[in-house]
Amino acid sequence: MRDKATSFDIAHLAGVSQSTVSRALRNSPLVNKETREKVQAIAAELNYKVDKNASNLRRQQSGTLALLLFEDPTSDDSLINPFFLSMLGSITKASAKAGYDLLVSFQNLNDDWHAEYEDSNKADGIILLGYGDYVDYRDKLAKLEEQQTHFVRWGAHDVDHPGVSIGSNNIQGGFDITQHMINQGRTTFAFIGGADKHCPEFMDRYIGFSQALHEAGLVHNPVMQIEAISTEDSGYQATCSLLAAGLPFDALVCASDLIAMGAMRALRDNNISIPQQVAVAGYDNIPISSFANPALTTVQQNTKLAGEILVESLIQLINGSRVEQYLMPVDLVIRHSCGHVAQS
Repeated sequence: MRDKATSFDIAHLAGVSQSTVSRALRNSPLVNKETREKVQAIAAELNYKVDKNASNLRRQQSGTLALLLFEDPTSDDSLINPFFLSMLGSITKASAKAGYDLLVSFQNLNDDWHAEYEDSNKADGIILLGYGDYVDYRDKLAKLEEQQTHFVRWGAHDVDHPGVSIGSNNIQGGFDITQHMINQGRTTFAFIGGADKHCPEFMDRYIGFSQALHEAGLVHNPVMQIEAISTEDSGYQATCSLLAAGLPFDALVCASDLIAMGAMRALRDNNISIPQQVAVAGYDNIPISSFANPALTTVQQNTKLAGEILVESLIQLINGSRVEQYLMPVDLVIRHSCGHVAQS
């Protein structure tokens, strides 16, 4: 063995590939805990240190990742969907652990955010959070691919959209939350949120919702699905439209927590009690959902794991590895808005 250990030396002693060593030393969640600890112990024993500057020079890379966070319609001046704030923190931590700086750029979807980050050496690759209308989004993703930009995006997997997507199992989430409400004795359901190709994440939640009703032998009236974007105001207006139609319902499944917040306000304004008359569920488990009145039943997406997988997947692309789509499981968070709280 040479006087100065290399990652290949560690790979030999650990009985793994050199790429696994690189991932393990970056604390990648794609390497199991036992292997990470074994590799890191050998590296410590050999006093192995990664020379970041030399590595970047050899690869002609900047050592920086770019996070493009897109503006969302909001009821305040932030223009940031609160769901993405926790993921922002996770991506920042994951980038630091991997030895990369993170360039955060807030973008309007109409801007030229597909600018050539890599060619200008601003960043080695891009993580995309938020997307607006998927149909409008597609052309700019194609431009990124044409420029051979390394990029990953958070969101639904769509065969019509270029690039690698990391997302949650929204069909399962929609199914589970609806099944829970059915188990609570609810029989007449409405759904608020988009359910078409313009917003495939919401569409997947609606698909899961519909599947749960079908399995329970409940008939879903299509007019009980009301379009809404992910804002409180949109949820409020959609619920008012639903109430104005005069069709009865005792359960309201919302495609996001923000929609659900607006929906609950509309129900209260119309003297409809929650959950006695109508049970309400959201999606995302944003921090404010636990402080709603009543506290909101919702679906938890693992933003910590999401940030780690987004960063790791992008680094793999930068290093020339093949990366697959990744779909994360989701968890129910049961609170008072459905009339039952899980026992601890």
